Amino acid sequence: MRRRRTSGGWAVTSAALAIVLATATSAAAAPSSTSVITAPAATTVGSPVQLTATVTCGSDPSGGLGMSFFDGGDLLDTVLVGVDGQATYSASFSWAGTHTITAAYNGNGPCDASSSTTTVQVSASPTPSTPSTPGFPGICLLTCGGLFGFTTGDITNNVIIH
Repeated sequence: MRRRRTSGGWAVTSAALAIVLATATSAAAAPSSTSVITAPAATTVGSPVQLTATVTCGSDPSGGLGMSFFDGGDLLDTVLVGVDGQATYSASFSWAGTHTITAAYNGNGPCDASSSTTTVQVSASPTPSTPSTPGFPGICLLTCGGLFGFTTGDITNNVIIH
């Protein structure tokens, strides 16, 4: 096949390419935005935290590859996004400190991917106090939540012989 250049050939080809690109661009996925919140925002080691991410898009954001939740660079889980744009995940953390949570919406046909970040402050678990029965320090029977519990200090027996 031989190509030949005509005075209007390049202009027609360029115009056709521009129409194809414009059509492809307008049919592309709509931009989305994601927000993420935690409830509560501060917790203790081992206690559950509800992570809720919301995707806003001009189309239905459900389907696709869902929402991935990360703690720093560690993937916690990927969950489905509902037609309301929400995805939830319950997490608990095994170490104290500030945890950076990222909710990454993976997109679908009509909606582009997006992400958002927040933090959760996790403190060490409180040390349980040692209960005692009033008037009898160190002795815990049925009233302290356990069947039997005893602590003893120094016991001194004085025997008097007459």
